[in-house]
Amino acid sequence: MDYGDRRTGVAVSDESGVIAFPRETLVCAQVAQAAAAVARVAAAEGVGCIVVGYPVNMDGTAGPRAARTDAFIAELGQRTEIRVVRWDERLSTRSVEAVLIAAGASRARRKGVVDKLAAQQILQSYLDAQAVRADGGEW
Repeated sequence: MDYGDRRTGVAVSDESGVIAFPRETLVCAQVAQAAAAVARVAAAEGVGCIVVGYPVNMDGTAGPRAARTDAFIAELGQRTEIRVVRWDERLSTRSVEAVLIAAGASRARRKGVVDKLAAQQILQSYLDAQAVRADGGEW
């Protein structure tokens, strides 16, 4: 998930946990609405883990959005038994926007897809890290 104040990007992986796919962007203005929507999607998809992008500054400290993301994660925890993992989302949205701009996507088109593509990037990073750990590699 790429949680935001108004939009939350959602991505899912294949069953083997190798490839992340963008799924949708949820439009929810309140934390409780976003958490309920994410819990519904997670239950419908039968996921084993919910990965939430966590806003970390470049120096590794929690970013200014961290408290809001923590509130979302706490609310999500009240709505589902599925394990929730915080995952560093540094530059995910910015890098997706840069790719879309380079591809010539209009501002309106970018607004419609940037959140779910950022969620895809966050999830893919998590999946790749898990694959390295499973192979006995180092972090």
